[in-house]
Amino acid sequence: MKVTNVETLHCDAGWRNYSFVKLTTDDGIVGWSEFDEGFGSPGVTSVIERAAERVIGQSVGNHEHVYAELYASTRPAAGGVVGEGLGAIENAMLDAKAKTMGVPCYELLGGKVRDRIRVYWSHCATWRINHPTYFKPAITDLDGVKALGEEVREKGFTALKTNIFMYEDGKPQGWRPGFGSPFQPALNVERNVLRNMRMHLEAFRDGTGPDVDILLDLNFNAKTEGYLKILREIADMDMFWIELDSYNPDALAYIRDHSPHPISSCETLIGLREFLPYFRAQSMDVAIVDAVWNGVWQSMKIAAVAEAHEVNVAPHNFYGHLSSMMNVHFAAAVPNLRIMEIDIDRLPWDEELFTNMPQIEDGYIVVPDTPGWGTEPDEAALRKYPAKGGQSLLNRKDD
Repeated sequence: MKVTNVETLHCDAGWRNYSFVKLTTDDGIVGWSEFDEGFGSPGVTSVIERAAERVIGQSVGNHEHVYAELYASTRPAAGGVVGEGLGAIENAMLDAKAKTMGVPCYELLGGKVRDRIRVYWSHCATWRINHPTYFKPAITDLDGVKALGEEVREKGFTALKTNIFMYEDGKPQGWRPGFGSPFQPALNVERNVLRNMRMHLEAFRDGTGPDVDILLDLNFNAKTEGYLKILREIADMDMFWIELDSYNPDALAYIRDHSPHPISSCETLIGLREFLPYFRAQSMDVAIVDAVWNGVWQSMKIAAVAEAHEVNVAPHNFYGHLSSMMNVHFAAAVPNLRIMEIDIDRLPWDEELFTNMPQIEDGYIVVPDTPGWGTEPDEAALRKYPAKGGQSLLNRKDD
């Protein structure tokens, strides 16, 4: 079965766009994958469109061959946006191959080792603070944060992840200097940041009670000194993990050695070669793997090496429902899974865009048994919500 066409489709996702690869075979099978250009990755569409010239005519089952050929042809600039494009193509090939065989994608990954996957409510409070037009009810003060903590517990979730916010005049505002908002390139962490961060976390704990795990995502918003100041500030708090990014594996290992809480990291790395220095340095307790960027097949290799270094993995997942289902298959197949990320606050039209939604029961996703990923975009719905321009970190300062 040969690939006859590869195209990209996009639609409006409120404060960003959703992007998809549609791969068609000569037998009429369609394989889908989701990718993203908004999280610092402009140009993935162009990579996919150029790479498609080498994919058309190839057997859909030979995804490893195709990936190796595409990697060789892009080797001088492999990784980054190029790596994301290759991962998107291979993910669509996996979906088509699984549908041809009539099996779920996890069967191609060695089969599932679990039927349910524990998830955490990601960007909890973050979306309702940063994007109140799309995510209701808007959070305008610490009482709103506490109320959301109660909502998380009442809806049966056992874990949530949030970010740092500043409460100027009582109103929350995101603190993301690593992404230029505010523009503070030195990435220093001052006392007021520590005070506001603690207030935010305490409000969540007041709402959730003692039995919900709380995760804190620091992204690229500090340097080693600043991360250590944050860890000291919340040393007495009960935290599931502190998530942060560092370009230096040794610096990250130093932070981990001095942290009272588990450290997770590496969500922006692409390719096993980029992960290796972090594994060798024992830089983190949990390796976050973006299977949308890397490709699920390549992510299995990363997870296997993590296992050899006594490290568990967690999917990076904050895109659309197809992305979530792709990550479900990855999470179902890896033995060394910690937990899975998912956004629970969704756009009003998200359910229109996909044929099936993730099935969540008591804070766990049920692994589907339908062929392929278990969901795909509805093309008529995509056309109903056409993509908007300027939807990336280059264009906005409010996410």
